[in-house]
Amino acid sequence: QLVESGGGSVHPGGSLRLSCRASGITLAYYALAWFRQAPGKEREGVACMSESGNTIEYGGSVQGRFTISRDSAKNTFYLQMENVKPSDTALYYCATEGPILSPLVDVCPDEFGFWGRGTQVTVSS
Repeated sequence: QLVESGGGSVHPGGSLRLSCRASGITLAYYALAWFRQAPGKEREGVACMSESGNTIEYGGSVQGRFTISRDSAKNTFYLQMENVKPSDTALYYCATEGPILSPLVDVCPDEFGFWGRGTQVTVSS
């Protein structure tokens, strides 16, 4: 089970940190990702971290502003959002895929099998 938290309302230029706590799986063996979906738009990949942590990918619109990270001790991963914009307003989902076996430990998967229920982020002045 994946449970997101940390969403809310924030002003443009502000920061927010989303958390995704896992239960029943050990995140250290999984690839991790954040997706988002704004009203009337398709779901968009925001960030991905491979199982090894050696590969991290970001969507073009968040590159340089968002950071994905993992705390294996807490079995939780995060999305740190900086300098947010109104266009970042969306329902944010965390997702995982695994357990990942060699030689795919450095790959961000095309599909993710485990999903959270989402947390809303609203950026407005």
